[in-house]
Amino acid sequence: MSKKEEQEKLEEVKQEEQVQQEEVKELTLEEKFAELNDKHLRLHAEFENFKRRTAKERIELYKTAGEDILAILLPILDDFERAIKAKTDAGEELKEEEGVLLIYNKMKSSLEQKGLKAMEDTIGQELNTDFHEAITNIPAPSDDMKGKIIDVIEKGYFLNDKVIRYAKVVVANNE
Repeated sequence: MSKKEEQEKLEEVKQEEQVQQEEVKELTLEEKFAELNDKHLRLHAEFENFKRRTAKERIELYKTAGEDILAILLPILDDFERAIKAKTDAGEELKEEEGVLLIYNKMKSSLEQKGLKAMEDTIGQELNTDFHEAITNIPAPSDDMKGKIIDVIEKGYFLNDKVIRYAKVVVANNE
């Protein structure tokens, strides 16, 4: 082989290597594009999830924004109920215009407008720890009352279907 032939072969090999390198570069460009596209899609999906989550949290915050203030006002509402009960137990007739009853009704209606709702009377029902807090147990007066609520010491309240105060109850023993 002459030098010319060797040079030509060498040039052919170099050209083939160049073609192979270009193909490799093209593949890597396609791979890079696919990788970047995948990153972009994932980032976009993550951002959409973030927007949805923060919007949900914001709505929940607005619903329960006054929870701490309402929790402070609940004992006052209880005191009004006790005062009204004490007057009716003493045999006094309460008129709608009377001060204590008037203030109680106004306060109760104002709190209900803000989403406060009293739990239903649960005497005679099974203890549900999602809504009730058992303060004490007493012997059951009859077999059918075992494990059921005998008395409600303190009412429970919801704020927009979320429990803000559990009902404090007395439960009959199962023994």
